[in-house]
Amino acid sequence: MRHLGMRFLVGLAALLVAAAAGAQYRVRDDLGREVRFDAAPARVVSMLPSITEIVCALDECRRLVGTDSYSNWPPEVVSLPKAGGLDDAQVERIVALHPDLVLLSGSARVTDRLAQLGVRTFAIQTDRYADIARSIALVAQALGVPARAQPLQAQVEREVDAVAQAAKAAYGARHAQGPSVYFEVDESPYAAGPTSFIGELLSRLGARNIVPASLGPFPRINPEFVVRADPDVIFVAPQAAVRLAQRPGWSGIRAVREHRICTLGDHERDAVVRPGPRVAEGMRAIEACLDKVAP
Repeated sequence: MRHLGMRFLVGLAALLVAAAAGAQYRVRDDLGREVRFDAAPARVVSMLPSITEIVCALDECRRLVGTDSYSNWPPEVVSLPKAGGLDDAQVERIVALHPDLVLLSGSARVTDRLAQLGVRTFAIQTDRYADIARSIALVAQALGVPARAQPLQAQVEREVDAVAQAAKAAYGARHAQGPSVYFEVDESPYAAGPTSFIGELLSRLGARNIVPASLGPFPRINPEFVVRADPDVIFVAPQAAVRLAQRPGWSGIRAVREHRICTLGDHERDAVVRPGPRVAEGMRAIEACLDKVAP
């Protein structure tokens, strides 16, 4: 009888697990849509590198059957089929992958087209630092593993706090104020403003952004503005760094004149510009250069 009772309990547990796996649930995305799931999606396409990294950090990389062209981390996603980017998503390629769910940006242009073709999408906005924790929660809910969100959120926050505290202690030992910084995200030039997630990372590191918050997260900057602001440190892409002194008036900027220029390798820059689970790694790369070149 005892063995029969044990077999009954094991069988009941298996039924409960199966029922939970197939249970219906609903999650509201960042377009305000309530997305319904009859079961956890088994075939997922991610059209944002930061979201791809979140899926894998939640230990669900195996569900990915395709990604955007820029998702290159972790290494196991490199060989997956690629379906374009934010502005040039390849609808036919996505449909051909037969996804149960497509994770994409709230500003993606293909959302309506995919919906017309019967492809379920889930939109996530990733503009600010707070969006990292929120994106983790949304992705975990959409994948049907909500309990995995909090441990990952806590891990990311612990790592970020540790980097921030170490950086501020280092700058505090030199002077009361942190260095003033211009962080260029594109040679147009577009800058990372204080309200962007990159700007928030700089603030946590004790740096002072020369771009006013009123200009928005990633404003296009008049080059003369940078000359007048005369930042202590400039972050630019490696190919732009060699030409900074050729920009009108920039040869007089202290950071250019005294070679206080920070460039990041591709892997480091990816960690900086993607609001995802590697954010602390990106912060360490920023902090390492600030510690080296800041006055």
